[in-house]
Amino acid sequence: MIALLQRVTAAEVEIDGQVVARIGPGLAVLIGVSRGDGSREAARLLERLLKFRVFPDAEGRMNLNLGERRGDLLLVPQFTLAADTDRGSRPSFSTAAPPAEARQLFLELVEAARAAHSAVATGEFAADMRLSLVNDGPVTFWLEVTPQHPRGTIRPPDTRQP
Repeated sequence: MIALLQRVTAAEVEIDGQVVARIGPGLAVLIGVSRGDGSREAARLLERLLKFRVFPDAEGRMNLNLGERRGDLLLVPQFTLAADTDRGSRPSFSTAAPPAEARQLFLELVEAARAAHSAVATGEFAADMRLSLVNDGPVTFWLEVTPQHPRGTIRPPDTRQP
């Protein structure tokens, strides 16, 4: 799973001219779901998001996390983050999770975030959204949690020819 997180002073999501989510100071996070992602990756990504130290302490160093700062959290699904952009001039979405799987994992992430953090707002999966934000710093980070194979699982060798 992928998270593009931005430290913000404010952010909001609009759908069909209506504001459906709004936060004050905190993190606006775009979420991408890749093929092979599951509940384990969603849980690990949330843990990293909540613990990632991006807010300044009294000395101005990035030493505080979202909870310590008592910031808001905005989670916005964005399937384009999982695109394959390695070749050509047009992205391929073959690396993105199928919509039903991605929706389920995004909803799992949101539910867990609401259980762990007091102020969580969200965009809407598969909606045409307008995201407005004021990036604070600017501070932007890319976090990615790749699928982990359980011990004892052997991955097949790559047999593709160069």
